[in-house]
Amino acid sequence: MHFLHKEDEKKELTYEDAFLLPQYSEIKSRMDVDITPPDGTGATIPVVVANMTSAAGKRMAETVTRRGGLVILPQDMPLDRVEAIVQYLKTRHPVFETPVTLEDTECIQTGLNLIHKRAHGAVIIVDRDNKPVGVFTEKDAEDKDRFAVLREVMSRNIISADEQITPREAFERLQSEHIPILPIIKKSGELLGVITAKGAIRSTIYKPALNNEGKFLTAVAIGISNGAAERAEALLRMGVDIFAVDTAHGHSQRMIEALKAVRSAIGQNKIIYAGTVTTAKGTEDLIGAGANIIKVGIGAGGSCITRMRTAHGRPQLSAVIECAKAARRAGAHIWSDAGIREPRDLALVLAAGAASAMWGTPWVGTYESPGDIHKDESGQLYKINFGMASRRAVHERSRNDNAFTQALKGYFEEGISEGRIYIKPGLESAEDIIDLMMSGLRSALSYTGAKNLNEFHERAILGVQTTAGFNEGKALERY
Repeated sequence: MHFLHKEDEKKELTYEDAFLLPQYSEIKSRMDVDITPPDGTGATIPVVVANMTSAAGKRMAETVTRRGGLVILPQDMPLDRVEAIVQYLKTRHPVFETPVTLEDTECIQTGLNLIHKRAHGAVIIVDRDNKPVGVFTEKDAEDKDRFAVLREVMSRNIISADEQITPREAFERLQSEHIPILPIIKKSGELLGVITAKGAIRSTIYKPALNNEGKFLTAVAIGISNGAAERAEALLRMGVDIFAVDTAHGHSQRMIEALKAVRSAIGQNKIIYAGTVTTAKGTEDLIGAGANIIKVGIGAGGSCITRMRTAHGRPQLSAVIECAKAARRAGAHIWSDAGIREPRDLALVLAAGAASAMWGTPWVGTYESPGDIHKDESGQLYKINFGMASRRAVHERSRNDNAFTQALKGYFEEGISEGRIYIKPGLESAEDIIDLMMSGLRSALSYTGAKNLNEFHERAILGVQTTAGFNEGKALERY
């Protein structure tokens, strides 16, 4: 990446301060560009869902991994729960999505409670042998007693397909039959999965993030307290692919000691990402301690108040530029952590040298995040969000400590403990966020004339703008 004006190189910049200069391009189609991250993880899109308890869970991991991204399961998650999720993910189908299922003796309210656990918009009703007997949608519940059983309202006209159907064939079947969801049936008659029209299209655009065995990639966070090596060994036995050694202030002796211990425990062949840092020196030290990928960014997140509490951190774009240079010199990579709100933000950090971008808060406001859906006074849907340095998260992390130690740890709060993240029309699913971000990124590469992310970084010309210049690029909300 090059600066349009050399005197801007020493300025401390974040996303709104910068723009990319359009250049001569021979890219004929946005779909001709390769957006595979160059970090060797196996991801096929440069998207990482942060290890936030309110964002990263089983459904999120399945959905995002199927589309090529990564999801880091939180370090607070008990090992037995981690193992269950890892084994679940390793058995997911790369194309067909896991349905929401119920038996026909369940009540309508139970169906409505579960229908938004995924973005399919339907519940498949199955018998005790997991064979489909009906389909239930919200429309079926209109003007019906919520305690009526599903067999009284479900559609029994099941149009299905076998597992040999291609995504394009599935799309054409959905269109011709005018149905919202297509159950996929095994030869035995059992339900394998489902596919929607959007899912069929996405399966032709994205490739799942798979390991060398053809199974979904899994990544889990590890804290830096005592027991980091033991947790890493347990994760290794489970078949975890990527190990995240994570703490708020990563350039520390405790981090380096934990990182060395984890590397020793899992061997040299597994990928470790570690953070968080904002300087070249921090990047170099963590690479030297055994990390392959460094997480960069302090205080940019939507749930983080570190900069307000401590004045420490750094404008995100400048942090990425400096740390990416240091990582490239050492033959390693960085992920930019937090602050991604628009596709332009993602384009900027990748142009600046990040291999992928990680963020958390926006994912909370999707059907796939772990939390329950709530309705506000006006009927709008939302989920509860909290930061990983919040009093709530610290309390959960220290649940085995005595009451005094818990209270003491909660005194140092650097994240919000509760906030509402609304489910926005058009962005209800994690896949909708991916579509928005990847379409913008593909266009960004074409404007630069870059065929892949390495070329994007090499060719990108970054300029610095005023607030008026930034606002000029926004669409008018009304005249």
